[in-house]
Amino acid sequence: MTTPKLFTPFKAGALDLKNRIVMAPLTRNRARAEDDAPVDMHVDYYAQRAGAGLIVTEASQISPEGKGYAWTPGIHSDAQVAGWKAVTDAVHARGGRIVLQMWHVGRISHDTLQPDGQPPVAPSAIAAEAKTFDGKEFLATSTPRALELSEIPRVIEDYRKAARNAVDAGFDGVEVHGANGYLIDQFLRDGANQRTDAYGGSIENRTRLMREVVEAVTEVWGADRVGIRLSPFSNANGLTDSDPMPLFERVVDILNGFGLAYLHFVEGQTGGSRDLAEGQSIEALRARFDGAYMANNGYDRQMAIDAVETGKADLVAFGRPYIANPDLAERLEKNAPLNEPDRKTFYGGGREGYTDYPALDESAAA
Repeated sequence: MTTPKLFTPFKAGALDLKNRIVMAPLTRNRARAEDDAPVDMHVDYYAQRAGAGLIVTEASQISPEGKGYAWTPGIHSDAQVAGWKAVTDAVHARGGRIVLQMWHVGRISHDTLQPDGQPPVAPSAIAAEAKTFDGKEFLATSTPRALELSEIPRVIEDYRKAARNAVDAGFDGVEVHGANGYLIDQFLRDGANQRTDAYGGSIENRTRLMREVVEAVTEVWGADRVGIRLSPFSNANGLTDSDPMPLFERVVDILNGFGLAYLHFVEGQTGGSRDLAEGQSIEALRARFDGAYMANNGYDRQMAIDAVETGKADLVAFGRPYIANPDLAERLEKNAPLNEPDRKTFYGGGREGYTDYPALDESAAA
């Protein structure tokens, strides 16, 4: 019997992967409170999941200004780099590959989470219809202030510095977070971007920040170790666009000019329906992209096998199944039953619901 391609090696850019199963980025809110650094339980959590062909870390803020939730890790300080280095060493010791997802939340934040209690920044001073978590309660996001034109080079430099820090932390590459209503996505979409300068208005202008961020990051890493995640038709965090199909056709055309390791799409609504409106097509965008394509959103075993066999995807990223199944790649290959996740422990807390889910051999012993 032929092994399904999902379980076979794949080369994404410079990344040699032992299978095509990817651990998707999963925010778990367990970084050290005083400095947003990964700690020992992060080391164990990611090492347990090293059987994935590729791990994409939880989103990690590139700067203090890029933070939007309590206890999310950063990649802008020495302590954070040291914390991540322990993680990458452990993953590599188990034969895994791991990339860092680089994050700036833009307007999806609250004054209390920002340096000196300042408003969050965004392309325009338009509040999101979204909530964030400050460590005590869920709060409506604060009304942001619009980034000054003179500030944008500093934001791009923050991405560049974070990319260098990811090198020092021992990662195999990085993924630029351009999805789910955060800063890059906010600049792309006319529902959040009402600027009248070189970063707003036309599609060409609204894609400018994304292009300049990708340029900066690929200058550090080389394009073949950089991926990007986008959510073309998602309204996550209250983000909208009047006509997303031509916008993301242009986005894909721009990305084709870089030769990235992969393009990672959230297909449909983030964590929700895969249905699309009339005129919207993931398949058309995927066909337009010249490189490796990573599919995500609600895939089960058979969907993933079929997507790879038919050429609709090169890689498939699994999110929530990886919370409760550290050995998900092995379970999928063996068609073994999956552990059910405990939703109460998704966000915040300690090792319970984080590093204590059993692997297959442990389940059998029990």
